[in-house]
Amino acid sequence: MAEEIACVVDAHAVLGEGTIWDPDARVLWWIDIWGKLIHRYDPATGRDDTWPSPEFLGCIGLRAQGGLVVTMANGFHFFDPATGGFDPIVDPEADLPVTRFNDGKTDRQGRFWSGSMFEAPGQPVQFAGSLWRLDPDLSAHRTIAGIGCSNGLAWSPDGRTMYFSDSHSTIIRAYDFDPATADIANERVFADVAATGGIVDGATVDAEGCYWATLPVTSKICRYDPDGRLMRTVTLPTDLPTCCEFGGADLDVLYVTTAVLNRPAEHFKDQHHPGGLFAVTGLGVKGLTLPPFTG
Repeated sequence: MAEEIACVVDAHAVLGEGTIWDPDARVLWWIDIWGKLIHRYDPATGRDDTWPSPEFLGCIGLRAQGGLVVTMANGFHFFDPATGGFDPIVDPEADLPVTRFNDGKTDRQGRFWSGSMFEAPGQPVQFAGSLWRLDPDLSAHRTIAGIGCSNGLAWSPDGRTMYFSDSHSTIIRAYDFDPATADIANERVFADVAATGGIVDGATVDAEGCYWATLPVTSKICRYDPDGRLMRTVTLPTDLPTCCEFGGADLDVLYVTTAVLNRPAEHFKDQHHPGGLFAVTGLGVKGLTLPPFTG
């Protein structure tokens, strides 16, 4: 089956990211990190609503009590779309001015995860970031340290394998994951994208247990089987795919964010809809919904 690729929101996002499907409302939430915007796209109407954020965003997740849980440059917050307000929860890296929060999502038990990254233009890269877990009691726990740029977070359908990548490397790593305790162990190489080019940005897992990764600079989204073998490549008409998630009524639409990163217009002369939100259909696979954060 051949896929079809369509730009559904020509947003010109500076750094689109954070795709999360709401199966009840049947809308896709996503963010523009550097544009400081939270987006909500409704496929039924084509409408894309936006809310401004006071800081660079990291990632978002649904919340069981309503609204969203988000990370921004200064840690974890709740967000209420009805008021546009943000309520701080905890900033576990308040002592690190050279980091901000980045990629994340809920695990299959409803804990919210977000990793941080080094972002201090003009300075040499420091591996000062960490992967953090926010528990339902609103306590934050560091799980992996020494990270340059947290990305690629996803869980297998049974919740027993966690995937994660530092975007200063071409390696996707896998870990044994204990669904009851959220403990991780047995770090190993799942796949290396060096041969494909690019690095790993946002990712998801489909219902068959295959891992989908966006590879910025290459225009590609790649599907890997549970053993880390490359199975399929989808090529977008613009060069910076950044995050992906399945949505739609049957969870068979792969939504992909992209970015312009403030690059000059001439860079995009042979591209289409840079910074847009894309919908990829006809893949012949379905995704999985993520539970809301239970805190």
